[in-house]
Amino acid sequence: MTAPLIAPLIPPRARPGAREHGRAAPARRLPMAAAPEVPAVPGDVVYGTGRMDESGRVADRAMTGALGRQPGDRLTFTAAAGVVIARRDPARMVTMPAKPYLVIPAALRRRCGLRPGDHVLLAASTGEDKLTAYSFAVVDQALRAHAPDCGEGRRP
Repeated sequence: MTAPLIAPLIPPRARPGAREHGRAAPARRLPMAAAPEVPAVPGDVVYGTGRMDESGRVADRAMTGALGRQPGDRLTFTAAAGVVIARRDPARMVTMPAKPYLVIPAALRRRCGLRPGDHVLLAASTGEDKLTAYSFAVVDQALRAHAPDCGEGRRP
């Protein structure tokens, strides 16, 4: 028994953008997606990362150098959920140590949920003379809040 033959399918010679009689056919242009405007990073902010040790020390020479912090400078600390801010304040008792690191007091570490070994995002704002340490949990929340939705409730 023989199967019936199937006729071959041959595509047409003229294709979009192909030459006809020596002339180029006009090419269709695809629409361009509009890129969202990305905000610029402020010029007076320097970013870095650090890891907190058992004593609450977070070392980053670039951060303390950007703010011109010197050993003996007096600091004040404020804290919120996962965020610690250090500012220069001559009336305070906490002093900048001889080595270029920030020491986050134990009470603030507990309040912010920071533990030894945690990584933090550091932001030195020279215009405001402050150093802010963000826990990676806070950074993750911010990233998820700004991530585009890929459909079906998924995020990239």
